[in-house]
Amino acid sequence: MATAALHAAEKPLASKVLVIGHRGASALRPEHTLASYAKAIADGADVIEPDLVMTKDGVMVARHENNIAGTTDVASHPEFAARKTTKVIDGQRVTGWFTEDFTLAELKTLRARERLPELRGTAWDGQFQIATLDEIIDFVAAESAARGRVIGLIPEIKHGTYFQHIGLPMEDALLATLAAHAYTRTAPVEIQSFEIANLKYLRGKLGKAHPNITLLQLIDEPAMHPGDVLAAGGTLTYAQMITPAGLRTIARYADAIGPDYHAIIPYTADGHLGTPTALVHDAHAAGLQVHPYTFRPENTFLAKDFWQGDDPNTFNAAGMLAQLKVYLDAGIDAFFTDDPALGRQAVDAR
Repeated sequence: MATAALHAAEKPLASKVLVIGHRGASALRPEHTLASYAKAIADGADVIEPDLVMTKDGVMVARHENNIAGTTDVASHPEFAARKTTKVIDGQRVTGWFTEDFTLAELKTLRARERLPELRGTAWDGQFQIATLDEIIDFVAAESAARGRVIGLIPEIKHGTYFQHIGLPMEDALLATLAAHAYTRTAPVEIQSFEIANLKYLRGKLGKAHPNITLLQLIDEPAMHPGDVLAAGGTLTYAQMITPAGLRTIARYADAIGPDYHAIIPYTADGHLGTPTALVHDAHAAGLQVHPYTFRPENTFLAKDFWQGDDPNTFNAAGMLAQLKVYLDAGIDAFFTDDPALGRQAVDAR
């Protein structure tokens, strides 16, 4: 067995299921803002998630996508109107405004907006800046000291191949930033990506010299290809990656997988919970933890088994707790949630 695979196989599974604040507490505050991370930490998240993209001047900032049309007020800034454009990102044509076309100073003039206004309202729109990774690490370190508990980070490298191709690679920049902060030299950090090559690169750079840093292979829709595979003209799909053989391959360079939770217990055609798959068992057999995404508290995201009423927009805490219990019983090791308070409640109830 290769050294990396042995390292992954020997890593014990966590005795406590970890609550990951998905983009912070994004059911309650605009995602990827310091306010969202603060709410997640206050509500008991063990780990917070900054998705990372690059600015024109090479600064990592937290946005779910490099297209900021839907999550900032950029469209209302006439000085940036001419920067609206169309690009091909991971094989998809996307129109909007993109972080790599703005300096950090320019991005700091924008304010965050709610991604799902029809579902979660707009009460917090216009109040918060875009945050840099450095700012997030400093904030988490301060929160950890004030609260007397360690808070982990799970940064995601977004569109890694795309950013490499435009001369703004993130992998070494991320490692350098983590090394530059005393907090992230010791606190738990798990780097995640939907791509493969950058995780393999990071495994080679990290070796065993950074025991606080682990790697998470994210898993997208079964028929889709990782961005780096697509760019290289390859044929590997995520469905192939989560076969027993595919999981053993992942274990050579990563410590965990992050599938959509439907890959663990799929929904039936009428929206109810179906029969569990073998994914958790197979991943554990390969030495991988399983960190599924994303548990959300509104009816529209829940299996019909747990709905309250008929309105898909209903905030349904009891339903999310009931659904989470089923997935916790399936043996997951951590999970991403938009409402860490409910996630904390579900884990503590066990």
